[in-house]
Amino acid sequence: MDQSFLVAKLAAFTNDIDVGRKGLATDGKEHEGRIHYERGISGASNVFREAQNSADPQIIVLSELVFLQQELQFCNEADADTKSSLTQAIQSFEDALRSLEAVADSGYKTAEKTYPQNPKYRIQGFPKDAFHLACIAHRTRLRNVLRSPGINMIEKAVLQQRSANLTTAQGSYTAKQEAVLQ
Repeated sequence: MDQSFLVAKLAAFTNDIDVGRKGLATDGKEHEGRIHYERGISGASNVFREAQNSADPQIIVLSELVFLQQELQFCNEADADTKSSLTQAIQSFEDALRSLEAVADSGYKTAEKTYPQNPKYRIQGFPKDAFHLACIAHRTRLRNVLRSPGINMIEKAVLQQRSANLTTAQGSYTAKQEAVLQ
């Protein structure tokens, strides 16, 4: 999957979701809003599914990062809690991308020694670094949203897909850790 194509597609679909939500909340624009919203949700779902099928942790993290950046851009200025949560998630995924760079470097063997052997600092025996922490924290955010009443089943399916993507990304990342540390 081409990363720049992924970014462009997700940006367009996120825009459709935003236009759709605004249309659904505007008298006389409900039908047009529904069309935009459904096109955006369906398209985003397909992109997230493609990202998971790639099993490439960088593609999965980039897809989530782009989606979060777009959500932040469209977030209501007065919604401080959501803006704060999105900003934290974006930062943790940027850190996760740095971890992906580090795990590709032979110096990761040395860095690994700085992590305690205690299982709470490990995932399958490997360091619970920024990549794992980003996936764990964001999966928790997604699960919390899934528990919210009033979210339609189409959007819940996308949230579930995004959560599954993070599990796939972690598995692929752990394989990268194993390859460099063995």
